[in-house]
Amino acid sequence: MSRIGKMPITIPAGVEYQLDGNVVIVKGKKGELRQEVDLSGISLKLEENVLSVSRASDAPDHRSKHGLYRALIQNMVVGVSEGFVKEMEVVGVGYRANASGQMLELAIGFSHQIVFEIPQEVRCTTISEKGKAPVIKLESHDKQLLGAVAAKIRSLRKPEPYKGKGIKFVDEVLRRKAGKSAGKK
Repeated sequence: MSRIGKMPITIPAGVEYQLDGNVVIVKGKKGELRQEVDLSGISLKLEENVLSVSRASDAPDHRSKHGLYRALIQNMVVGVSEGFVKEMEVVGVGYRANASGQMLELAIGFSHQIVFEIPQEVRCTTISEKGKAPVIKLESHDKQLLGAVAAKIRSLRKPEPYKGKGIKFVDEVLRRKAGKSAGKK
């Protein structure tokens, strides 16, 4: 039995769960999410605000989808009730970030500023304090979209291993390298 798949999903108050054919619809105060589910080997059962996901057999296809759909539905429930947040640091001398509406303007060492358009489902704010690296804060109810947007922003200037300059996640630990002078004796 899948360790993740067998864990029940508690649906909190204020969150509506609905199964429409093979589409799971979850609505809450933060928004609405839909996920298509392959119900050929997976069954969903709702009893008193506790959703359980079970599989029909131990076939490899059923086993792989068991934990996957449970995790996707859990992320949907958490997203519409609490939401998800990702914070990114822009590290480097002269590097700046400014959010205005759904546009993120980045000055990250190129000869021009980069203007990145943020999807409507993601809310973007920037925090700039004197003496600290600017922080980009992304919030959304859709975990998959939030991760994709954060990865795209990070790919514009990945952190380099020598000085650590670039766009990195706040909790990310970078593997640093010693420069040329460290090798000489």
